Amino acid sequence: MRQPEITKAKILRKSGTLFNTQGYRATSISDITSATGLTKGAIYRHFTNKDELEKETLIHLSDIMFEHTRRCIAEQKTAPDKLKALFKFFESYTTHSPLKGGCPLLNAATEADDAHPVLRKQAVIILDTLHEAVVHILNNGIRYGQIKPSVNKDFYATLIIASLEGAIMMGKLRGNNTDMARVVKHLNQIVKEIEV
Repeated sequence: MRQPEITKAKILRKSGTLFNTQGYRATSISDITSATGLTKGAIYRHFTNKDELEKETLIHLSDIMFEHTRRCIAEQKTAPDKLKALFKFFESYTTHSPLKGGCPLLNAATEADDAHPVLRKQAVIILDTLHEAVVHILNNGIRYGQIKPSVNKDFYATLIIASLEGAIMMGKLRGNNTDMARVVKHLNQIVKEIEV
C-alpha cells in the first residue's frame, strides 16, 4: 500500500471508532485530528468534507460487518443453515461485536435524518444490500428445494432484518442479549416453517 492509501485507511479506522461510539454529530473533525495525529488539511486531502468522510467511514464499517457475516454464512451448505448462521452471528453482536460501538447501520440510521442526507442515503444503500443478501439466500433455497417456493422473499427479508436490528437496539439499551436470544429463537422457528 502507498502512503496516501495508508493514511486514508488510518483516517477511516480512527473515524469509524469515533463515529460508531460517539455518534456522527458528536464527533468533530478536531476529534478526528486528535485520534489520528493528522492535521485538518491532511484529512481534507483525502475527503472533500465531513459528509464525505462520514459516508466513506460508514462504507468502511459496513464492509467489516459484511465480511464477518459472509464468513459465517459461507461455511453453511443450505439456505436454512445460512439463515441460522446469520441469526447466530447477530445473537453474539451485543456482547461480541466485531466493531467497537456496535452495529454501524443501526448507529447511522439513528442519526440519518433530513439534516444528514448523505449519511441517510448511504445507510439506505447498506440496508438494501443486507436485504438483497437475505433475499439471495432465500432465492437459492427455493432454487435448490430447501425453502418453500411460495415464500414471499421480500417479506421475510424485511421481517428478519427488522427483528435483528431491533433486537440489537434493545440489547444495546439494556446491556444484555436477552431480547436478541428471544428474537433468534423466534426466527429459527420461522425458518422451520418455511423450509421444505
